[in-house]
Amino acid sequence: MSAELKQQACDVIDAMAGELVEASHAIHAKPEVAFEEVFAHGLLSNKVEAAGLRVERHACGLDTAFISEFGTQDTAPLVGILSEYDALPGIGHACGHNIIATTGLGASLALAKLGAKLPGRVRYLGTPAEESGNGKELMARQGAFEGLDAAMMVHPAGVNLITMPSLAVNEVRVTYTGKAAHASAMPFAGINALDGLVMAYQSIAQLRQHIKQSERIHGIFNEAGLAPNIVPDRAVGTFYVRAANGLELANLKQRVQNCFEAGALAAGCEVQIDWALGDYLEIKDSWPIAERYKQNAESLGRDFFPLEKMPGSGAGSTDMGNVSHRVPSIHPMIACAPPSVVIHNPEFAKWAGSDMGDKAVVDGAKALAMTAIDVMCDKKMMQAARAEFDRTAEFSSQSLLAAWHGDGGHENGDASLGGCGCC
Repeated sequence: MSAELKQQACDVIDAMAGELVEASHAIHAKPEVAFEEVFAHGLLSNKVEAAGLRVERHACGLDTAFISEFGTQDTAPLVGILSEYDALPGIGHACGHNIIATTGLGASLALAKLGAKLPGRVRYLGTPAEESGNGKELMARQGAFEGLDAAMMVHPAGVNLITMPSLAVNEVRVTYTGKAAHASAMPFAGINALDGLVMAYQSIAQLRQHIKQSERIHGIFNEAGLAPNIVPDRAVGTFYVRAANGLELANLKQRVQNCFEAGALAAGCEVQIDWALGDYLEIKDSWPIAERYKQNAESLGRDFFPLEKMPGSGAGSTDMGNVSHRVPSIHPMIACAPPSVVIHNPEFAKWAGSDMGDKAVVDGAKALAMTAIDVMCDKKMMQAARAEFDRTAEFSSQSLLAAWHGDGGHENGDASLGGCGCC
């Protein structure tokens, strides 16, 4: 039964391939940054409605999120299929989210076309602000992923991978406040905020010698004074802090926080430390579902690069990790560019709108649709996926608790900060 349904879904995607590619090119040509994806939100929502499905626009309190759910069998498995569509400042779709947007669209519409033959239910989610803003965590806290048996999306890359190697990450802004004075005539009357930031930076540089190979701390100075002859009364820095998982990240954030506070104490100035509202957690892969995705993609002629041969430093971050700690999830990578072209650079943006990118749209939609059918039909696979997920459920619960700062957690949560998606 599932083989027949998969073929039908693939046939539907082939029939709509031109429309999917056109949508991908349209989103690619009009890049919109996090929380500003008005065009992409409208285009995708309109496509869903044109297919005869109901769609909730501006879902979960986010202007550019949407949700559509279909399928009539209330007790059948419920699969979440996700689209992302935000771009990067200055370099457009250098992460290929136009492809993510339309693979999710194509898979969802193909499954909807199965009608009464669909052996389960689908929740198609438009998830904004992955690059910055942790949109999926914000949607999750509004119940967007509740009740799902599995969640899935596919991300473009230079190679086909069964998953994206990932780290947990949070962004922090630190603001030092001192007292201005003439740097030559009355330096003793000033309190140097820049000294506080510099000492904190140096402390972090020393801390880097004593952290794990999987951990990263990197940052910049946003503000460092107005003129050399004025003692800086304000200095601002922004940093990313990464670790292998959410609980290790919580520990590392505290050590970084200590560096910030020590800088203020040494310089005699005040410091405000603002973490992003929520951590981007590492991906908790559902390997039974991921292996099935791999088989489905291989049936389309896709060869996978061995995950064990990936360089140890090649890890990004994504808010799909936050979903994966709530529900069995997959986040495979699909090649839309040569292996030498990496994401987050202008060259990758060109490939995301190329013929190779167009093929990734069609193949990605097919692989997702086929894997969703497996989730609905293969009870043994899903029992294995659920058992695997449950083995680390307590760890996930603790990670999610430590990851949220909006309720007075690790200093004040800041909605204008958003971590760092795919980066």
